[in-house]
Amino acid sequence: MLGVSLDQYGFLVQGAFWTVVLSLMGFVGGTIVGLPVALARISGGWFLCRASSLYVQFVQGIPLPVIMFVVYFGVSIYGFDVNALVAAAIAMTLYSSAYLGEIWKGCIQAVPKTQWEAGECLALTNLQRFIYIILPQALRIAVPPTVGFLVQIVKNTSYSVVIGFFDLTYSAKILNNATFKPFVIFTAAALIYFAICFPLSRYARRFELRLHRRHA
Repeated sequence: MLGVSLDQYGFLVQGAFWTVVLSLMGFVGGTIVGLPVALARISGGWFLCRASSLYVQFVQGIPLPVIMFVVYFGVSIYGFDVNALVAAAIAMTLYSSAYLGEIWKGCIQAVPKTQWEAGECLALTNLQRFIYIILPQALRIAVPPTVGFLVQIVKNTSYSVVIGFFDLTYSAKILNNATFKPFVIFTAAALIYFAICFPLSRYARRFELRLHRRHA
């Protein structure tokens, strides 16, 4: 098909599988690290606020490929042998945690202050107010931007090619070197990326519209 065999297209699909795996690892890791970052940002404690703010600014100020280089080659300096998947997952976790932490901080702060005051009137502790009143409302607000950022995670996994991780971009690069058909190969890769990201984008948009209707 267009000078590319079905086996070669299957090779692209294998790369797409590892793109999805890395995306999930980065998102789960970013969630585990990003939620404490978000809570630290709104904690009110000077040290926690300052430390989490510096972490976010530091990570966001470094390009993702550089983070991958530092993790992949930097860890080996201390005698640890880290494969490309682990290094890419750690880098994606650092990257996504900084952005998810900021997204969720904004979602928590978007809950009206009167909700906190209502919880206080019910004689609830700060933790009870957060768990039973603030968190459910913040979760509804957070779903659209979180899913939208997941799309960015999927696309940014392509940077893992700089450390030799076998993903969709890397498999397309190998096939291009073998077939010398860059337009066909990278168009196919683009369509696969689109097939992964488009449903997520549609879901985020649909959920956001549904949320606005409920508020209206």
